[in-house]
Amino acid sequence: MTIFLVGYMGCGKSTLGKKLAYNLKHDFIDLDTYIEKQEGRTIKEIFTDDGEDYFRKLERVYLHRVIDTENVVISVGGGTPCFFDNMEQMNEYGLTVYINMHPKALIPRLQLSESFRPLIAGMEGEVLLDYVYKTLREREGFYHKAHKLVTGYNLSAKKLQEYCLEE
Repeated sequence: MTIFLVGYMGCGKSTLGKKLAYNLKHDFIDLDTYIEKQEGRTIKEIFTDDGEDYFRKLERVYLHRVIDTENVVISVGGGTPCFFDNMEQMNEYGLTVYINMHPKALIPRLQLSESFRPLIAGMEGEVLLDYVYKTLREREGFYHKAHKLVTGYNLSAKKLQEYCLEE
């Protein structure tokens, strides 16, 4: 089984994905980490040096390199489902699960990892909250194309596993 975890940055895709993969005895791929290893530089460096458009094209290339891997949990970047035909492709190749969280719940998580997230670098307070509300609203149409939707509040890997395996 191939499981794609989608949702806004900070919703827990990578953290839960690692635990879910372990529980299922699957491999785990964090798409951003995979891109960094393949490119030999951080996502932030790619954004800074080449821009978001270039990154989104790279992201699509690397998604297609791993998309047909079996017995894997793949955590994709928050924007991955929103570009090209990425969401349709993930839906075709596996089970997609949208981990949904309210913007106000995402803010503390994002503030802890802001230095790794180029789209929110330097944002704080109301500016950050407004940005999260706006971009989440833009992305939700793509996220809602996922096969399953789960609320990220108090979500454990065990609960996520049960949700993924139920018919």
